[in-house]
Amino acid sequence: MLTSDIATRPTARAARTRLRASDVRVEDLAACCEVRLLAEEVPHADRIEAGIPVYEVAGLSLDDPHQRAELEDELAWVIDQGPGVYVLAGAFADHGVIDAATEAFIRVIEQERAAQGPQGDHFGTPGANARIWNAQEKLARIAPDVFVEYFASDAIALGARAWLGPAYQMTSQVNLVYPGGQAQQPHRDYHLGFQSNQTAEEYPAHVHRMSPYLTLQGAVAHGDMPVVSGPTMLLPNSQRYELGYLAYRDPEIQAYFADHMVQLPLAKGDVVYFSPALLHGAGTNRTADVHRLVNLLQVSSPFGRAMESLDRTGMCEAVYPELLRRRGLATWSSQASANVIAATAEGYPFPTNLDSDQPIGGLAPQSQAALVAEALNAGWDAAALSAALRAQQERSRP
Repeated sequence: MLTSDIATRPTARAARTRLRASDVRVEDLAACCEVRLLAEEVPHADRIEAGIPVYEVAGLSLDDPHQRAELEDELAWVIDQGPGVYVLAGAFADHGVIDAATEAFIRVIEQERAAQGPQGDHFGTPGANARIWNAQEKLARIAPDVFVEYFASDAIALGARAWLGPAYQMTSQVNLVYPGGQAQQPHRDYHLGFQSNQTAEEYPAHVHRMSPYLTLQGAVAHGDMPVVSGPTMLLPNSQRYELGYLAYRDPEIQAYFADHMVQLPLAKGDVVYFSPALLHGAGTNRTADVHRLVNLLQVSSPFGRAMESLDRTGMCEAVYPELLRRRGLATWSSQASANVIAATAEGYPFPTNLDSDQPIGGLAPQSQAALVAEALNAGWDAAALSAALRAQQERSRP
């Protein structure tokens, strides 16, 4: 290498490959956050509230592929370069499925409390709220009809696909905050958001930039949530602060968050999607009678690892008879079935044992989701699908 070549690349030589908590500066966070969202940047939004775009789902053209693609591009920009959060208002116009899911979740909470006592929380105090871990699988097993109706939602699929593409992996955790429940500390989420500063510093800068692209956070409101009930505190644009995974424990950052965070009231059936890198936290429930229940969607890229290990074969077996029953109904669509399959089955065929699970017509074997779709399209009975799923599972074993 010539000396002149080295001299022409000072930026590469000087570039930081590691981020340090000691480099956190509240002024740098403020520079990211003090940006005003313009209406022309979100032309599909119905309004902007506290710097956050709100989309009325009833007015969106989700059946038009071209318009849907344009909307998905806009939503991806909002998460990445915009405020990092948006609301899909009226995502569940029919509150019946929300109420039915709430009833199922309450049963699970009561059963688990009786068996295990209060469950812990990532960023809150145990006892102030109730958590259902792996709510996704539990709902599929105890109420498959409710699960199917719930995850047939085009709005849920819209946000997940816009950020992560078609092979996303859906998990969820329910959070029920009781009256008087205190706010969480502001934080970032999975992956790096769940690491200590010491651990996060071990990852190079590009991993800090990559982590938010592996996950999407969502929240389905299971009841009306006025601000006094403590809906999620949000700091728009904070996902763009590169040192954010090392910043949220810093007292100055926490003070800035407290002074500049916003909360939007939500109605039952609204869905909020936001970047896992957005500084956020559940708010204090200052009411005497509102039990604030949200279903927290943790949607993962197929290229990363999901937060929870789910028995997706068992989920498919639980849900499939209900999908099969609805298959020929005039009120049911193939898109609704596809949405449910995406929320239930493994959409990515790897990792697997390629000695026994050979690629089919390309570089990858058939995914579990593709197998369920094939079975549904062909009208297989539940026993036939179960046998195929178990055989596929056996082929993938090392």
